[in-house]
Amino acid sequence: MSPPWPKLASHVMFSPEHPVLVQADGSILLDAHHARADEAREALAPYAEIVSAPEHVHTYRLSSVSIWNALALGRGGDDVKIDVGRFSRYGIPPNVVSNIDGWVRRYGRISIERDDPDERDPAADGGLRLVFSDATLAREAASTPKVAALLGPSAGSCAFRIAPIARGEVKWALVKMGYPVEDRAGFGKAEPLAFRVRDGEGFDVRDYQRISVDAFAPRGAPHAGHGVVVLPCGAGKTLVGVLAAERVRASVLVLCTSDAAVEQWVREFRDRTDLPPDAVGRYTGRSKEVRPVTVATYSVLTVRRNGEFPNLALFSARAFGLVIYDEVHLLPAPVFRVTASLQATRRLGLTATLLREDGREDDVFALIGPKRYDVPWKTLERQNFIAEAECAEVRVAMSDAARGLYASADPVDRFRIAAENPAKTGAVQALLSRHSDRQALVLGVYVEQLRALAEAIGAPFVCGETPAAKRELLYAAFRRGEVPTLVVSRVGSFALDLPTASVGIEVSGTYGSRQEEAQRLGRILRPKNEKAHFYTVVSDDTVEVDFALRRQRFLAEQGYRYRVEMHGKPGGVA
Repeated sequence: MSPPWPKLASHVMFSPEHPVLVQADGSILLDAHHARADEAREALAPYAEIVSAPEHVHTYRLSSVSIWNALALGRGGDDVKIDVGRFSRYGIPPNVVSNIDGWVRRYGRISIERDDPDERDPAADGGLRLVFSDATLAREAASTPKVAALLGPSAGSCAFRIAPIARGEVKWALVKMGYPVEDRAGFGKAEPLAFRVRDGEGFDVRDYQRISVDAFAPRGAPHAGHGVVVLPCGAGKTLVGVLAAERVRASVLVLCTSDAAVEQWVREFRDRTDLPPDAVGRYTGRSKEVRPVTVATYSVLTVRRNGEFPNLALFSARAFGLVIYDEVHLLPAPVFRVTASLQATRRLGLTATLLREDGREDDVFALIGPKRYDVPWKTLERQNFIAEAECAEVRVAMSDAARGLYASADPVDRFRIAAENPAKTGAVQALLSRHSDRQALVLGVYVEQLRALAEAIGAPFVCGETPAAKRELLYAAFRRGEVPTLVVSRVGSFALDLPTASVGIEVSGTYGSRQEEAQRLGRILRPKNEKAHFYTVVSDDTVEVDFALRRQRFLAEQGYRYRVEMHGKPGGVA
């Protein structure tokens, strides 16, 4: 039967009014200035990953994981070609159509099922089977060494028994082979925990938060409850996690990025639910409480002693029924390995972006689950759920002395020299003066640079060395409006809840990290009755400009635009 979209795959078709070029290598070019660019961007978002987003042309890439995530969200195989093709100037090249069809065909061909009790083999009761759509695919998997090592006895021509402990490793190995696995085996017994979220008692649950929980764990779907919810920074992902825990009705382990994030999660469970305070515990470097709701940091779990990770025992310290991975795009490798053995436990990943700088998006797909819900940043901005934001890149010249040091330095050292350009202090002071009636966060990575900057502008400085009690006092004073400006190191890049901040000034970053850029913008996106302003300050005519362009890619794909200013030049920062 011929496909229903023949014109969309044709090179002959030419529609000059369309904003997209689909190329034979699978890349997609979007004219960012086209009248239909925003419409095309929303159509591409479910299926393609952003690669680069300079000022005029944005580049996307179709991949197996991006297509599988779209299928998991209920999109059909033909939807990909129709939604992408209707914006394509020349149609979709035939080989790209073939690639899409291949990825679609691979989806749903392998599943993990709960083994039926077998009177002839009592040991099989409660086991698992890996089921293939056909015998040829089963033989291909059995001939792949990394998969074969995990397979048990044959369970027919199209199935093998697998050990429950190997459930995650099997899914991981098959994704690497190019086949996603549909996990239908359900979950094990967990310690029950029933509580109620106090919706309407001082706060309201938003529609998209409820929808995201329904997508993660639909009522009446016993095998559901594993996957990722993608929401913009400031959209209330923590409350989504609490709502998911209410839905699952089992003990919860929350993993997050910092002690500040731990405190945010603890507050959310205690303030938003009817749980008694002692039901919620912290598992950090300072406290080792294992409670029905336990909140831990990734860093404490990855502490290594004598080649071992002793704190990973937390995963088995209680019969947790749900593990929540906050900022799942930052999941460290040791926790990935433990997660492979946690497949009988419900797993929820929360993030503002599935982008991983290490390229391990397929690991998140295999071990946490597919994307269950996603909403564009600009959609929530239009609905006033996050603040409208204006972004700018402020370029600062280097002094002759600094320029000489930069020019003679080893190439690997030039980025830091540019990032710590002393002339940035004047630009920061000018920006703070421009927004003297607003509360501001100054963000960076180099402690000595930030300490000197804090002294120059007369603002408190918070870094990893700042005692936790002092940090909380400063954060509380900022929330009350008593501190107009805070200078914050990496501890402020993720899960820092300072909703009154409306100005963010980034003076240094982690090379070209897109996720860090998105998270930093997110610090100032809590809803407010004023526009937020985000500035990234870079040294002009240095490698820092190139890295800044990479950092901005994800936000540009979300619809944010960076204007460029020159500090000290007419029309720039005074």
